[in-house]
Amino acid sequence: MTVTFANPHRGRGLDLDAPFPCSDASGVMQLLGQCPAHAETALLDLPELAARCGVAQVYLKDERNRMGLGSFKALGAAHAIARAAADRVVDNAWQQALVGQTYVTASAGNHGLSVAAGAALFGARAVVYLAETVPESFAARLRAKGAEVVREGLDYEASMAGAEIAAEVNGWTLLSDSSWPGYVDLPYLVMEGYLQLAQEAATQIPQPPTHILLQAGVGGLAAAVAAHARRTWGDAPQIIVVEPEAAPALVESIRAGAVVDTAGPVSAMGRLDCKTPSMIALQGLARDADLFVTLTEEEAATAVTTLADHGLATTPSGAAGIAALLAGLNLPPEARVLAILSEGPEDA
Repeated sequence: MTVTFANPHRGRGLDLDAPFPCSDASGVMQLLGQCPAHAETALLDLPELAARCGVAQVYLKDERNRMGLGSFKALGAAHAIARAAADRVVDNAWQQALVGQTYVTASAGNHGLSVAAGAALFGARAVVYLAETVPESFAARLRAKGAEVVREGLDYEASMAGAEIAAEVNGWTLLSDSSWPGYVDLPYLVMEGYLQLAQEAATQIPQPPTHILLQAGVGGLAAAVAAHARRTWGDAPQIIVVEPEAAPALVESIRAGAVVDTAGPVSAMGRLDCKTPSMIALQGLARDADLFVTLTEEEAATAVTTLADHGLATTPSGAAGIAALLAGLNLPPEARVLAILSEGPEDA
């Protein structure tokens, strides 16, 4: 690990013009109860991995098959779209609730699939902007879910700019999983959707965790789970946020006490390779997280191999939380660790 930084804002947060993340899962649970694709995902108890890492227990929340979309992101954008459908549905005709509505987003991975699936479920149209570097196999998966795919630029930031322009020009709804000044309402709902996995884990785990490892890109998943953990278990668990060293957006923003744009090479942790944090996520993690660490590319790759040896196929992004423990994060031998296996392999 290249950076380990204790959060000086813990318990207070930052003076940002953004709300704190939602911590109450009841709303998303109620909506998901009406979704036929919804099913609880497993919490895996991995004693052999715990022994290898020198801790008492390791629990992994396995999101690789969430709602048939391959990652936790299935809970995010689809939840925000479902909220809009709930406001408009007439005579229980859910599949027609959002006819005429177009959602546009940029995606480096699974967020686009959630937008596509959510739009299709309620009769809306989905347009997903992809950078030229995103594999065509992923574009094909998006099209199979009914989305229109537009290629724009060489990186995520360029595709995001294209999506923003398209939304403004065409009157479409921009649905990002990040937030910035003046754009917080929909990302707040996206993050609220992630509370479902946090609530499930809290009911599945036999004892409260002592340490929670959360991988982060813009930070939406990490902030949502951290907010729920504080609501459920208070100050007891140590919450550790894990980022690629190539994209240390959260740790540098925490260090600066404000949103910071970072720069770095392209990371193999593609879903975490975000150079600017979500403002809502930063607000929440400044209050709730205890420690920020960054991973090398080699450490993430080693974690993928190690998890594969345990029959758990994933990507560098999916393995990044537990990778910090495997890379030598110093935890006490009695530690009970909770982490998230956030996505399946890219060729799944």
